[in-house]
Amino acid sequence: STDQAGSLPSTEKEPDDIIEENNQENLPATAAEGEGAAGGVYRYIKGDLFTSEIFKVEIQNLPKYIGFNDLKKFLNKHGVNPHKIKLFSKQMFAFVTFKNQEERDKAMKAVHGMQWKSKVLSVRLAKPKADPILKKRKQEEEAEGGQHGAKRAAGSQEGEEEEEGPLNIQIANAVTPLWNVPYEEQLKRKEKEVEGVLQKLTREIGNNNKAMLPWLFLQKEKYNKLCCPLEAIRPSPVQTEYRNKCEFVIGVGADGEDKTVGFRLGKYKGGSCAVVSPAETSHVSSEAKRVVQGFQQFIRTTPYAVYSPETYEGHWRQLTVRTSRIKQTMAIVFFNPQKLQEEEIEELKRNLRQYFTEGEGQESAITSLYFVRMGQRTSAGTEDLPCEHVTGEEWIHEELLGLKFRISPHSFFQTNTPAAEVLYSAVGEWAQLDQDSTVLDVCCGTGTIGISLAKRVKKVIGIELCQEAVEDAKANAEANGLTNVEFHCGKAEDVFPTVLNAVVSPNVTAIVDPPRAGLHSKVILAIRRAEHLKRLIYVACNAKAAMNNFTDLCRAVSNRVRGAPFRPVRAMAVDLFPQTMHCETILLFEREPCAHGKQEGAFNQKLTNLNIKLNDSALQFFSRCPKKPPRVKQTSCHI
Repeated sequence: STDQAGSLPSTEKEPDDIIEENNQENLPATAAEGEGAAGGVYRYIKGDLFTSEIFKVEIQNLPKYIGFNDLKKFLNKHGVNPHKIKLFSKQMFAFVTFKNQEERDKAMKAVHGMQWKSKVLSVRLAKPKADPILKKRKQEEEAEGGQHGAKRAAGSQEGEEEEEGPLNIQIANAVTPLWNVPYEEQLKRKEKEVEGVLQKLTREIGNNNKAMLPWLFLQKEKYNKLCCPLEAIRPSPVQTEYRNKCEFVIGVGADGEDKTVGFRLGKYKGGSCAVVSPAETSHVSSEAKRVVQGFQQFIRTTPYAVYSPETYEGHWRQLTVRTSRIKQTMAIVFFNPQKLQEEEIEELKRNLRQYFTEGEGQESAITSLYFVRMGQRTSAGTEDLPCEHVTGEEWIHEELLGLKFRISPHSFFQTNTPAAEVLYSAVGEWAQLDQDSTVLDVCCGTGTIGISLAKRVKKVIGIELCQEAVEDAKANAEANGLTNVEFHCGKAEDVFPTVLNAVVSPNVTAIVDPPRAGLHSKVILAIRRAEHLKRLIYVACNAKAAMNNFTDLCRAVSNRVRGAPFRPVRAMAVDLFPQTMHCETILLFEREPCAHGKQEGAFNQKLTNLNIKLNDSALQFFSRCPKKPPRVKQTSCHI
């Protein structure tokens, strides 16, 4: 699972950063080309750098009431593979970008003139968006050009600074927005958020599986209008200095100091690049702060400038720090080599090594140091960049639930170790495992969940995209003396169906802990088809984003979705990210029983006990479950 709460601002300007909200910002091609050539607000569009904004179209006349996923599925169904989608549902149009011109042109031919829900779609080329930093600067210059403009701008700026307060308060609000909220209140807010997710899931099940309505009616009555019980949120054992991984931006400080290492006050698309030190933030460990301070001192002694996402010039980009409870620290330095000679880069690496092993940087107590060459993206790929080992151990190690784990630079490991123990313990409680069980650990990272359960089951099979993490997982299984664990590297949608079909165990439980976007639909469809898989535990770092996964697990059988649906039977939030609004959500799904007669009998008996009278239309609805049920009249309750 990707840690949303802790994903900190990156120095990379992604295509998302330059997509703004209003269609009015789309300028004619001549304007875009003219300003781009002149180095204006379209300067980011360069022939040798990748941005999908170059390959953008506008789809017009979309049907009413469609959502992002409806549009994505529609495009995929017709062989169109978008890179990014920005939907404006009220205006019934969308911007769609592609990885290259060929895919864009193919999409235009396929979609233009196509009919969708009685609407004939129209497609036209769309223009790239203005760089938000340059656009903001241009607006400020224009404002200052007017009469008394400079005075007004200065007065406005002073007012803003006065309103926002000191920098330590501003950065606390940016990265830990609940820092001044009592922890009990934080937990209540997070539990309320998860309750809202379950309310939506309840509606989605009702809309997409009419045969489940009798069961859903009883569940809503039992569990305060929810499809399943929501158990009390489990708090994090620690509320401060809990992060074991932080990504720090390198840039110009908000206080004017050059080469500052810390967090951005805002996002690039909001027009802000100012960086503030993490020294007074509550969620960063003292070990990480010490590394930041030492590294900042080092880069200020070098002749190399910080990288500018505005001009693409400069070198220092990012510092990632990983720490563990056994006092090991890994630092990963991201550097844009630009046109430096190899000898200069090697000398820089030697200086880094000397500084942290023999010089003033020894106080940082780094046990593993890596160097990453991070140039401009020239394609749409998202592969992990190669890490060059500079000094120290190749890994750091962590202990979790009495087990030992090694962690590589790119490997996923939950960012709050004590709270991860709470999370994984809950997963183990809910899984109902025995010595005949087989566990499928999907998106397993370094193997933490599967390895923590291995001694209780017959076999654990892990699936993970990151090769480094798979190697770590194998080493972790061996280090903990486990022989009933195996790991497969690849995309879950490619590997999972094959692995699942090969499992012959009568007691199969799947545990999925995917990135924030959720699982690929192919994985969900494979889970549905595997009738011998009766139980699924879904660990979601962003339950709202995973809603389509939840719905597809529960929706009625169709030509696309085969296999009996699942039902949600338990849900709970676990707080891994104190001082923020984020938390992990666990949902337990179980395969729906085949015999519907018992459900309907229990449902009818319940109505009798409650003295609820339904007319013939309502009874016919629940027995036959037509696609469009008639309206229920003359009832003494709302269903």
